[in-house]
Amino acid sequence: MKYLPIDNQLFINNRKKFSAKLATNTIAIFNANDVMPTNADGTMPFRQNNDLFWLSGVDQEESVLVIFPDHTDESQREILFLKETNEHIAIWEGAKLTKESALKTAGIKTVYWLNELEGKIAELIGKCNGIYLNKNIHSRSASAVETRDDRFRKMIADKFSETTIHEVAPIMHELRAIKSNFEIKLMQNACDITEKGLRRILPFIKPGVTEYEIEAELMHEFLKNRSNGFAYQPIIGSGIDSCVLHYIDNNKVCNDGDILLMDFGAEYANYASDLTRTIPVNGKFTNRQKAVYNSVLLVMKEATNMLRPGTIFKEYNAEIGRIMELELIKLGLLDKHDIQKQDAKSPLFKQYFMHGTSHYLGLDVHDVGDFDWPMKEGMVFTCEPGIYILEEKLGIRLENDILITENGPDDLMKHIPIEAEEIEHLMNS
Repeated sequence: MKYLPIDNQLFINNRKKFSAKLATNTIAIFNANDVMPTNADGTMPFRQNNDLFWLSGVDQEESVLVIFPDHTDESQREILFLKETNEHIAIWEGAKLTKESALKTAGIKTVYWLNELEGKIAELIGKCNGIYLNKNIHSRSASAVETRDDRFRKMIADKFSETTIHEVAPIMHELRAIKSNFEIKLMQNACDITEKGLRRILPFIKPGVTEYEIEAELMHEFLKNRSNGFAYQPIIGSGIDSCVLHYIDNNKVCNDGDILLMDFGAEYANYASDLTRTIPVNGKFTNRQKAVYNSVLLVMKEATNMLRPGTIFKEYNAEIGRIMELELIKLGLLDKHDIQKQDAKSPLFKQYFMHGTSHYLGLDVHDVGDFDWPMKEGMVFTCEPGIYILEEKLGIRLENDILITENGPDDLMKHIPIEAEEIEHLMNS
């Protein structure tokens, strides 16, 4: 991995919190993600299962984590199963975790090789009253791919049909939603790398530059700073494509007079950052562009101030809608009389601001967490209002990452330029 070693106390603490949530005399099993194929003998870059990583720090394929807090033998309460390394693998793929390096990474003393998994699992299940199994449960998940966890679940149901199966996802969602100080430092590092990327490209962008050249500059800066790259597929959309919410072609020329919307973030140690900035390609906002920009920025500042412990998402979104309505009236896009007659279920501001303002952020860009929960200290959310005027080929979105604290919102991107005048200055310096 490119990132520096992580203090294993993070994972030791995480397992303690997790173990305390399990029912008496139960076992939990987590599988690594698959190495996904492309074509011929090609594979996609490996990305670890986030739950397994959160509990162990193990960033290696074919790994299995077993947690059995009530086992009478202390050595069997936390177990890692790893792919056994050898000289051949070391030469062809690079060295894998040894039992000693696994201890250093995860703080887990008991390590077996994968060829012992089947027999050991049968032994452990014979001693427990139930088993917690993992599954990718997420409101936005729509994948048809069968995962290693899915296959493992089928095997357990077939071979141990009498064993009670529990879903581990509700526990993991609750725990992962609250970030520890260790995690905040990793996320702050991701945000800081993202800042370096933005500061690199602002003076680089001129009429005639291509969207993919901008993407390349960002990637260079990210890799240079120990990031694995983008936390998600970046959006670099100029002109009318600034109004396309998930534009990812990034293949056009940026023209004089265009606005350029850039939504990107660096990953560090598997933790995501998520930034959006919208800038004038020629380094100078028009009066109309600046007016829309400042409206979005005002909404963003008001929304950020509401990201506090106890805030209810439904109320948060409703208030942001009211603020956005006032700005859209000011911009001449909505009429206050039409707003008075609107259907509350289909508010008119959704014509110009059609997405949500905030989502959970962490190991996943759209991290796990329930939007029915009140906001709590330690949660991290994006704040990303936008106004999209298709007929003017003008889309503006701004986004920072906000930590909820007892003292109010802590902007992890507070040092990243955002005021229109500051953007212009940096582009022309």
